[in-house]
Amino acid sequence: MKILVTGGAGFIGSHIVDAYINLGHKVVIIDNFSTGFRKNLNPKAKFYKTDIRNLPKIEKIFQKEKPQIINHLAAIAEVIKSLYDPLPTINVNVVGTINLLLSAGKIGVKKFIFSSSGGAIYGQPDKIPADENTPAIPLSPYGLSKLLGEECIKFYAKHYNFDYLIFRYPNVYGPRQNPKGEGGVVAIFSGLIKEGEQPTIFGDGTKTRDYIYVDDVVKANIIGFKKGKNEILNLGWAKKISDQKIFDTIAKNLNFKKPPIYTSFRRSEVYQTAITNAKAKKILGWEPKINLEEGIKKYLHTIE
Repeated sequence: MKILVTGGAGFIGSHIVDAYINLGHKVVIIDNFSTGFRKNLNPKAKFYKTDIRNLPKIEKIFQKEKPQIINHLAAIAEVIKSLYDPLPTINVNVVGTINLLLSAGKIGVKKFIFSSSGGAIYGQPDKIPADENTPAIPLSPYGLSKLLGEECIKFYAKHYNFDYLIFRYPNVYGPRQNPKGEGGVVAIFSGLIKEGEQPTIFGDGTKTRDYIYVDDVVKANIIGFKKGKNEILNLGWAKKISDQKIFDTIAKNLNFKKPPIYTSFRRSEVYQTAITNAKAKKILGWEPKINLEEGIKKYLHTIE
């Protein structure tokens, strides 16, 4: 099977590429290194340094490679920056996605797998954990861009007659996550603590997210080859994990004694959220295996 992965030099995408190649598939990567790194590229994959907003180049790559499956992870995933400068996020996450869909439809792709957001799309849900029927009420242009991306996928999949599978991720963490990015609190806190610096918590530490280790995400993307036809699936633990819990767990493992720095809660950030996995378990036979304590220990071993 030939698979094209966008964002294949990034944190999650590079792990998915590695898994596909280990299973014997041919992989083509598109990445522009805006957040990915050359060191993450699997040498067995074919690589194109291209921006997904460039439709002529995307079409040319698709016509040349003719992948059977598209796994689309390339995105701008910056909630706060999207508030003040939304157009780059909309252009990459919506227009870029449409470019891929148009190119995929023209070559007769079989399936389009998409990495969406289970936190930003639902906004502040009335019921936690949120399931796939929870109303999508984004609080940021980033969340809106992911929701629009999903709608574009459903439209073009029907128009061109190919299947889709949309994964709504919680907060993913693990090796290769960039500690200098806006998101990725596990990597950010770990990087600062290892340097002896106090991490900043926005709010009083009670803000929660659902966290999943990257290996569990990879397993869902492998199963998604053959299972999950025209579905939207949450990939959560259904557990609310506070910022304070993340800090305390990392600090304990690294024997860090200083407290975090608390500052103002940031507007348009979700305060409390977690997402279910019941539908993914039913359709894919998937559920997360690596709990938070185990996952943080595994991650910290990779950066020591």
